[in-house]
Amino acid sequence: MTDDNHRGGDGAGHERVPSRQRRRFPGISSRAYEHPADRSALVALRKLTGFDTVFKALSGLLPERSLRLLFLSDSVRVSDAQFAHLNTMLRDACYILDLEKVPPMYVNQDPNPNAMCIGLDEPIIVVTTGLVELLDEEEMRAVVVGHEVGHALSGHSVYRTILLFLTNLALKVAWIPLGNVAIMAIVTALREWFRKSELSADRAGLLVGQDLKASMRGLMKLAGGNHLHEMNVDAFLEQAEEYEAGGDLRDSVLKILNILPRTHPFATVRAAELKKWAESRDYQRIMDGHYPRRDEDRDTSVSDSFRQSASSYADDVRNSKDPLMKLVNDIAGGAGDLGGKLRGKFTGQSGQSGQSGQSGQSGHGGQGGQGDDGSPGDKQP
Repeated sequence: MTDDNHRGGDGAGHERVPSRQRRRFPGISSRAYEHPADRSALVALRKLTGFDTVFKALSGLLPERSLRLLFLSDSVRVSDAQFAHLNTMLRDACYILDLEKVPPMYVNQDPNPNAMCIGLDEPIIVVTTGLVELLDEEEMRAVVVGHEVGHALSGHSVYRTILLFLTNLALKVAWIPLGNVAIMAIVTALREWFRKSELSADRAGLLVGQDLKASMRGLMKLAGGNHLHEMNVDAFLEQAEEYEAGGDLRDSVLKILNILPRTHPFATVRAAELKKWAESRDYQRIMDGHYPRRDEDRDTSVSDSFRQSASSYADDVRNSKDPLMKLVNDIAGGAGDLGGKLRGKFTGQSGQSGQSGQSGQSGHGGQGGQGDDGSPGDKQP
């Protein structure tokens, strides 16, 4: 593989986009960067009772043409004449990941820093003004443009569009007794998959930007705003470590309750996951030119992919510092004194202590469920 010189700007006025050499990946398959949990969650989603029926029905009913007309009429389409620096980054990202057709990109007036890739037939990328104003060029290239092009290459836009539609529908029929139970089951499964797909798209963004520091800065800004002088990458990653390892089983349950309404993983978790992948042999092999090609996708075994995903999950459970995951690992390993371990985990005391079940303290309350509701306002990159 050879390096290709991607000029950041294509004329006067675009000098804000830095020029530098970046590797490109001809014919790269999305399998190269997709997180194993992304693939396994998608398999689980497709097995969900009723999902195929809903998917086929919505594929023919969703007003995609109306959606395209809406953005065309009420947003600014990125081109050589409008937001030219974004247009250059978009073309570069598609060139690096070898995406044959450059998807249209729109900038929408919204102070909230968000982005999304939607569309059933062809993907559309939408970026808010809040995000354009928050990130510098290299951060935008990795965390937004490359990230969304990764979604497009992986075919995520179809399921994301259905998620948005079903979430809005669930809100509209919530007043009907049991009217949204079936819908919310599918929405919950879609959210679980989409959270995992975000980890894949973060990896695609790193392949496009090829600057881990820029990716880390961008994710920090999504969490803390445009105050880089007040933030530190190492300290930010320490938060992820503390989040994963801290507390007892009650905190593990609260983490689950906090994440369920969201379509995106927490920013610290995304940063830690991306850094771990950037330091892996898998990432280095891609950068060296050794990666799965699209023309090999048809020969890929679904069962092999599922086994790899299952193996990844097993490794995550085995290596996790989360109290609940440790307990799962202990149970799987046949650990004795299960009752004592449960008491100890929930009270933060040793499972050997006979006093561990006498704590009168309650778990943290009032904050589970806050955050994104899956509506169009929840569209982080």
